[in-house]
Amino acid sequence: MELDRIEDNRLKLGKANQIVFAETLERLAANDKAIVVVTSDSRGSGKLVPFGEKYPQQMVEVGIAEQNLVGVSAGLASAGKKTFAVSPACFLSARALEQIKNDVAYSNNPVVLVGISAGVSYGALGTTHHSLHDFAALRAINNITIIAPADNFETEQVVLNAVNFGSPLYIRLGKKNMPSLNEENKNFEIGKGRVVKEGNDLTIIATGETVYPAWLAAQKLEDQDGLRAKVVSMHTIKPLDIRLLDELGEEGKPILTVEEHMVHGGLGEACASYLLQNGFNNPFSLIGIPDEYTVTGSQLEIFNHYGISGEGIYAKCRKMLLSTQ
Repeated sequence: MELDRIEDNRLKLGKANQIVFAETLERLAANDKAIVVVTSDSRGSGKLVPFGEKYPQQMVEVGIAEQNLVGVSAGLASAGKKTFAVSPACFLSARALEQIKNDVAYSNNPVVLVGISAGVSYGALGTTHHSLHDFAALRAINNITIIAPADNFETEQVVLNAVNFGSPLYIRLGKKNMPSLNEENKNFEIGKGRVVKEGNDLTIIATGETVYPAWLAAQKLEDQDGLRAKVVSMHTIKPLDIRLLDELGEEGKPILTVEEHMVHGGLGEACASYLLQNGFNNPFSLIGIPDEYTVTGSQLEIFNHYGISGEGIYAKCRKMLLSTQ
């Protein structure tokens, strides 16, 4: 599975979600001087150099100081600015966790925290640069919404919603060019899962850049086995779309979750906890990064190693379906 080219000609390759984020924000800032971007020596990696050149009075650079980044952003938000704090997800969600907890969430300052180069996007730079803990850490903090858009459409919609969201928000973005996953389903609402492929034999719930390999797996199931898997982009990790989970639970079909995150504390455990606590007993499994330091390699190589690929997800789906027959 390559994330910078298309493996299925039924899809159309787009841009990296980080680029769409920056372009959308730049477009909005033209008519909204309250929009301010705060970066921690990350305007380049965040694709925000054009924004800074066009709107220098709407950008603050704090340097490599993530705790200051969040503190300054909280202060600006408390003064009425629509503040976007942009930093690599691995540093934003670890170094500045106390400031996110207290200055943003507890103080209810409507900062939009943007974690760029998320998951294993940094590839061979290794564990120090991987953000495989951010869902778990931030889910444990009250009063923050967590979103990982799957494609360019969802990314643009997240930014459009974020500008006037009015409460703390964390957006997780990756670096790879992403395909458009469902040109027909242009419905987006924070807190509501988006079905990118219909099916009734089992459901794959994925988030962020893992939705694409989930789609590839579902398509292979259909093409080779005549089985139809529903694929859900659960872009909002918190709050979960519990209405959709209720519907899936009532169907009684197997459910597989996929995420670019540690298996502890992320999408899979959130879905499993809700389903179990509400009396559903669907066959359930999850794919993510196991409880170990990741292998060294590119994002693609890491994905393939841990089965976060079209082939890996396909094999897992087949195993789940065979075990329920």
